[in-house]
Amino acid sequence: MRNQSFLILLLATILFFGNSCNKGGKSKSVAGDGQLRGVAPAARNGMTKPYGMVFVPPGTFHMGPSDEDVNYNFTARNKEVSISGFWMDATEITNNEYRQFVYYVRDSLAAVRLGFMKTSTNGDTAIDWKRAATIKYGDRGTLEKLNDLIVSPDNRLYGKMDLDPEMMQYNVQGFNLKDAAKRENVGRPRKDFIYRYNVKIYPDTLCWMRDFSYSYNEPMTKRYFAHPSYGDYPVVGINWKQAEAFCHWRTRYLNSYLEKNKKAPESDFRLPTEAEWEYAARGGRSQSMYPWGNYYLRNKKGCLLANFKPGRGNYPEDGGFYTVKADSYWPNDFNLYNMAGNVSEWTSSLFYEGAYNFQHDMNPDIQWNALDTDPPRMKRKVVRGGSWKDVGYFLQTSTRQYEYQDTTKSYIGFRCVIDLPAQYRK
Repeated sequence: MRNQSFLILLLATILFFGNSCNKGGKSKSVAGDGQLRGVAPAARNGMTKPYGMVFVPPGTFHMGPSDEDVNYNFTARNKEVSISGFWMDATEITNNEYRQFVYYVRDSLAAVRLGFMKTSTNGDTAIDWKRAATIKYGDRGTLEKLNDLIVSPDNRLYGKMDLDPEMMQYNVQGFNLKDAAKRENVGRPRKDFIYRYNVKIYPDTLCWMRDFSYSYNEPMTKRYFAHPSYGDYPVVGINWKQAEAFCHWRTRYLNSYLEKNKKAPESDFRLPTEAEWEYAARGGRSQSMYPWGNYYLRNKKGCLLANFKPGRGNYPEDGGFYTVKADSYWPNDFNLYNMAGNVSEWTSSLFYEGAYNFQHDMNPDIQWNALDTDPPRMKRKVVRGGSWKDVGYFLQTSTRQYEYQDTTKSYIGFRCVIDLPAQYRK
């Protein structure tokens, strides 16, 4: 009897403390009872893990040189900083992925001209994507209706009516939150912080010839973005503004789907900050020179660990004369591919020589939305990772480079990041 009483008491204790400590338990909401119950957003969760991305957990690392600054630039000083977690593309954005963006812009422009529009229940006018998917770009009658999107007769070869890449423009819209957050701007109307501008989004394929004087690279100009063999290779010939436009489109593309299915819209896709990029590239190895560790560019079998320029110019030794597939070589400890070599990558950060001296130690960053009228110095964006045409020094995780935001190169690509709630880690 005593044992039975003890078991009853133990069970009651477990039930009491179990219910009182279970923070995940659901409380019943009683409408109109005068108590503060809280109201959840009307939209519901439902997004799965972002496709093709991996989670980079929050952490602290030493940002800056892990070896001697051989150039003696003193543009990077070793500094301990903390980074919040984020999701990052496992690979650089590929030609196929960027082509989806180009086709979206092409189809949207054509649909507007062909009148393939529909009106929603709330009165908004939008593109009818089911009809847009039926557009036949090989039909001469269709192309004649898209006359302003077609190259002019004097720009045609053998009379072929091709779409004009110069007309492939995406309209970027958003809010300048940094300006809106300034104390002197509190109370100003929302319209003062809206920006809208068009960006030509077709890759600059001529950069393959422009980047290397007295060098035969015409085949890459003609085929790299157009031929299916290069579909899984990183896209190049993209300037910083085009990469930003891609991030805007990717955000809009995802959130349109989520809102259509009554799910909560998510954060914006964006370029990583310089600090986020370095933290992700290190893969948890805070003081290592390369994503795979110290000190060598080959493993113990003599195999090269990245796509770069070995020795004095033995380009094909690593298996690729130019770029290689975006998932080539071994990933780092965060499962990110080619954080060193293959193509350098744009970041969102402004390049400033002394930035490390005054940036915060929590998610450090320095940004400047440069206008076309700004001096070139204000248009410098940080580029990281080294590329297929660089020597080993530029593959180090701490090496800083820059390029002007309106410049395209055959060795610079990008990848995206997004901030999502912790639940998507599972």
